[in-house]
Amino acid sequence: MSLNEQVILVTGAGGGLGGTAAQALAGQGAQVILLDKSIPKLEKVYDAIVAAGGPEPVMYPFDLAGASEAQYEEMAEAIAQRYGVLHGVLHAAVEFSAYSPIANYKTKDWGHALNVNLSAPFLLCRVLLPLLQRSEHASIVFISDSSARKVQAYSGAYGVAKIALEGFAGILAAELEAGQKIRVNTLVPGPVDSPLRKRAYPAEDKAALPSMNSLDPLFVYLFSDASIGKTGQIIDAQTFKP
Repeated sequence: MSLNEQVILVTGAGGGLGGTAAQALAGQGAQVILLDKSIPKLEKVYDAIVAAGGPEPVMYPFDLAGASEAQYEEMAEAIAQRYGVLHGVLHAAVEFSAYSPIANYKTKDWGHALNVNLSAPFLLCRVLLPLLQRSEHASIVFISDSSARKVQAYSGAYGVAKIALEGFAGILAAELEAGQKIRVNTLVPGPVDSPLRKRAYPAEDKAALPSMNSLDPLFVYLFSDASIGKTGQIIDAQTFKP
């Protein structure tokens, strides 16, 4: 499933699932735009892609929570000037510190989590849709969590954002389906040995979990021609077979 000449933006690309996905996509020939607020983390993923022989990625340091709408638009314009088109967006950035009762949430923390987990995907989609429309076929993928359907206690702003994100993805998919150019899907990774999992379940035996690289085939599938026609889906990585 070659991704040669495909330009794909990955948020949260400095580590976790975002970094893993970026390397998997670059490994199939994609030109990856690495977006994260941490420059050292971006450099680490950049070096890994180059060392593996993938196309040289582009690093784009960006604070999803702190950026203004004008800065989002500037980012879209920078991509337009460099590539002229965008073939995919993976929303992998996440904000989660720990499970906590709603009663203990501070307003600032609540707002910050919603900004990264929900508002940023909306803003990115809004400013990048014109670039995605220039592609014959494009793919938008949101990473969610099984807690979005379980309505899990103590998941707080993170849980609320994931519930809303799945709804947003469904609405966006329905709006874009008639054009038959941009497909929109949500990926639920399930339990994998990721930094997020370590924060959420610190006492869990991570050796028993699949590695993040176990998701590589799914990431590649969702951005390759093999997934054209599949849209508005919530894909459970534990059961789905590309």
